[in-house]
Amino acid sequence: MQLQHDIAVVGGGLAGSVAALAAAAKGWQVAFIAPPPALQDQRTTALLSESIDLLSDLGIWESVQPVSAPLRTMRILDGTTRLLRAPPVSFQASEIDLDAFGYNIPNKPLFEALQVAIGESALIERFESPLVGASQSDAEITLTLADGTRIEACAALAADGRNSTLREAVGIRVKSWSYPQSALVMNFTHRLDHADTSTEFHTERGPFTQVPLPGRRSSLVWAVKPEQVDEILSWPRERLNTEVEARMFSILGKVEVEDSIQAWPLSSLIAEKFGTGRTMLVGETGHAFPPIGAQGLNLGLRDIMQAIAALAEAGGPEHAAKAVTAFNRQRRLDVTSRTAGVDLLNRALLSSFLPMQVLRAGGLAALSAIGPLRLLAMRQGMTPGWRKNARTPDSASSGEQVGR
Repeated sequence: MQLQHDIAVVGGGLAGSVAALAAAAKGWQVAFIAPPPALQDQRTTALLSESIDLLSDLGIWESVQPVSAPLRTMRILDGTTRLLRAPPVSFQASEIDLDAFGYNIPNKPLFEALQVAIGESALIERFESPLVGASQSDAEITLTLADGTRIEACAALAADGRNSTLREAVGIRVKSWSYPQSALVMNFTHRLDHADTSTEFHTERGPFTQVPLPGRRSSLVWAVKPEQVDEILSWPRERLNTEVEARMFSILGKVEVEDSIQAWPLSSLIAEKFGTGRTMLVGETGHAFPPIGAQGLNLGLRDIMQAIAALAEAGGPEHAAKAVTAFNRQRRLDVTSRTAGVDLLNRALLSSFLPMQVLRAGGLAALSAIGPLRLLAMRQGMTPGWRKNARTPDSASSGEQVGR
C-alpha cells in the first residue's frame, strides 16, 4: 500500500504530537507515524510562555491549564559543601513584566490532550506501525513501515527521539555523550505553600530541582550516581520523605513522596545538522541534554515552530528543500548555545576543579548582584532575542488569542 501526504511526522511523543497538530493547523495533510509509547511518562515539563502560546493556538492549553502551576519565581540555591559557594539567585517574572515565566505541566495529561486533538483532526492520518526505512529524492521522501506500508510525502519532520530511525536513514550523524548521573523523577506533597516558586539546588551530583504543581504539590528531578538508583528506590517511604525534605532544607516543610518514581540516565546529544534533503529534525532527535534551566521541550517546540514557519515561507511542503536550508541556518545558534550552556553548568557542578568552581560561583554571584545582567539572562532564557509581546501566560490561560 502506498499513500501520499503533504508532510510526514515521525515520532509519537510530545514533540511529534505537537508537530503533527502544528502541520495540520496549516491545512497540510499529515501522515503521523506514531507507535504507542512503551513507558507511561510520569515526569512534568516546565513550558515557558512561548510554548504556552503554541499550545493555546493548537487548542490544547485550556484542557491542561487546570492541572498546571504557574512559574512566577525561579531561584538557584547552592546546596554544595564546597569552599566556594554561590549566593542565592532569584528570577522574578514580574521583573520582565510577565505574570509568569510559564507553567509546569504533568506530561501524562498533556500527552492525552494532544492525542484527543490528533484523533479529532481530519487532516492527520495516524500509523502505529514503526518506521523501518526512508529514502529521499528531489521531489519527495518515501517512508517504509514495518507492516509494508509506504508513505510518500513532500516533507518530513523527524521527532522520533535520541535513537531516531529517520535521522539515521537520511544520513545525519550526531555527537553524543553521557554523564555519571541518573535522574530520579517523582512528585510529592508538602506542608508549606510553594508560592509558585521553582527552586534548583546545585549539588555535587548535579541539580536537585523542585517545580510547583497545583496546590501544595511539587515535582522533583534529583540527579544521583547511577549506582545509587536501586538503593534509593528500595528505601522505606519514610526515609525517602526525610531525605527529600533534608535536601530541600525544609523550605516546604514536611514532605510526602507519591508513588510512581522513575529513573532516567542523563546524557546529551547534538546533531551535526538539523535537516537534509526534505527532512528536518525536531526535539530530542536533534538535541538533548540534562534537565537544567527549563530548556529541553521548550527548545524542541521552538524547532517545530521554526520548521513549520520555514515550510510556509518557502511556499509549502513541496518546497521543503528550500525550507530545510533556512531551518538549518535558523536553529544552529539557538541549539548549540543552549546545549553548550547546560553542559558547562552540569560539568561545573560535578567538577571539584577549583577554577571551574570559581567560574560557576562567580557567574551566579554576578547574576545575583547585577540587575541588568539578570534581566538579560531572563530574557535570553525565554527565547533568543526575546521581548515581551502582547501574549503572556496569563492571557493564554484566559483563552485570549492576541496576535503576535
